[in-house]
Amino acid sequence: MDVTALLIDIDGVLYVGDSPVAGADRTLAFLEEQGIAYRFVSNTTRRSRRSVAAKLAGLGYAVPEDLIVTSPVAAVARMQERGQSRCFLLATGDLCRDFEQGGIEVAEKDVDAVIVGDAGENFTYEKMNAAFRLLLEGADLIALEKDRYWMGSDGLQLSAGPFVAALEYAAGVRAEVMGKPSREFFTLALRQMGAEPGEAAMIGDDIFTDIGGARAAGLRGVLVKTGKYREEAVRRSGIRPDLVIGSMAALPEHLADGRR
Repeated sequence: MDVTALLIDIDGVLYVGDSPVAGADRTLAFLEEQGIAYRFVSNTTRRSRRSVAAKLAGLGYAVPEDLIVTSPVAAVARMQERGQSRCFLLATGDLCRDFEQGGIEVAEKDVDAVIVGDAGENFTYEKMNAAFRLLLEGADLIALEKDRYWMGSDGLQLSAGPFVAALEYAAGVRAEVMGKPSREFFTLALRQMGAEPGEAAMIGDDIFTDIGGARAAGLRGVLVKTGKYREEAVRRSGIRPDLVIGSMAALPEHLADGRR
């Protein structure tokens, strides 16, 4: 596979639960040696970009923050473009840090947008109803991701997608998706490397958001059999990856012909 740039998913590709994927660190070293540009792209919405970098460091990955592209960062950029300054944030963790650093105030009323990430146990009736009412008042609905589920340390867990769909249905609006599989998200990450879609590939464990989104945006899609990978889901999807590998550790042998 002849590529000059790679987009690499994080959760399920570099680690699963609290364990790093064996050999993934050697693959990153290989990319550095060969001069292949890369960015880490994630729909993770339970952590700020700083926290993502800190988690990776704890697992043995020395990843600078500026190599991490997340949907919250993309959402902040979109609100800034629109001149918006207040949002209702339905999420968990320290995600508010990314918005506050971008000059976006997190508020409960009179907001420009309702931002929905993977809120976990914060997806209460009270919070969902508050978001619903704000949407009826005219706030934009921005989904940080629309994944159906993700692989946690104790098994598959619901992600933000089902809850975004519920708000869309109830309020009669359509969410703007800032993370994968949004074409704009892939474009944002590629722009940082000065790369075009036709010369890049996406490595991920989700057949829909990673592979389907990448192929729709003009990138090649490499599916790894770690994380949330399920053979039956791939078969039912109708999406054909350009390459399927056991894990991130197997990537170098398929990039051999494209070494720089």
